[in-house]
Amino acid sequence: MKMHYYRYENAEVSCCYKYLMFSYNIVFWLAGAAFIAIGFWAWSEKGVLLDLTLVTRMHGFDPVWLVMLVGTVTFVLGFAGCVGALRENICLLKFFSGVIGFIFFLELTAAVLALVFQEPLREWISEFFLANVKAYRDDIDLQNLIDSLQKLNHCCGSKDPNDWNLNVYFNCTQSNPSREKCGVPFSCCISDPADAVVNTQCGYDIRVSGSLDKWSSIIYTKGCISALEEWFPRNIYIVAGVFIVISLLQMVGIFLARTLIGDIEKVKCNYY
Repeated sequence: MKMHYYRYENAEVSCCYKYLMFSYNIVFWLAGAAFIAIGFWAWSEKGVLLDLTLVTRMHGFDPVWLVMLVGTVTFVLGFAGCVGALRENICLLKFFSGVIGFIFFLELTAAVLALVFQEPLREWISEFFLANVKAYRDDIDLQNLIDSLQKLNHCCGSKDPNDWNLNVYFNCTQSNPSREKCGVPFSCCISDPADAVVNTQCGYDIRVSGSLDKWSSIIYTKGCISALEEWFPRNIYIVAGVFIVISLLQMVGIFLARTLIGDIEKVKCNYY
């Protein structure tokens, strides 16, 4: 009796792609958890967790919201990628690849719109900056963000130092009782590298008299919008490099997820 042997090709999920996917996402999962923890810590320091109405009282942008948003999205995607890879869960992997693809599409759309509508974007950024100049003293994180922006870019205000007239502490009205009246924040001051201690009162009364030309030896007179417009062309290769790296990471994540989904579906078809 002649025996016939048939060789069946058994489909299986690639362990290589599976653990690459897990390793890829565990970093983002942990980073997302760290961002969320930092956000809650920042809110607890400001008393927001004890009094949630503090969030609605603020008229400017709270940087903690951005930290929490990035942390939450990163945490959720990292969780979906890790668990989806380990449990070979198609739903989680499809969710992961779909959201990553959607984010990539939003990035491309934002880049194209920024190039096409440069003037409206410039006006929006200027209005956004002025709104936060008004709220400078409302939130310590916002205050530190504006100070960092002005110090790093050697600028003051949105268009010029007179934009600080919009803030109740720095405006030049007769009824203003603030000691900072007609001044600017210390981050507008031209700092001396030899100074060991920061002079936080260097901007007091600077706008009481004189003009931008006379102030130029004491404070930065260039607006931050102009400074950012000058910074971008000088650092276009850095910006493009960061965008390319982020895009490549997203493409790698989508590739790993789709490859795992294909392997899992082949195994299920073979089983049934």
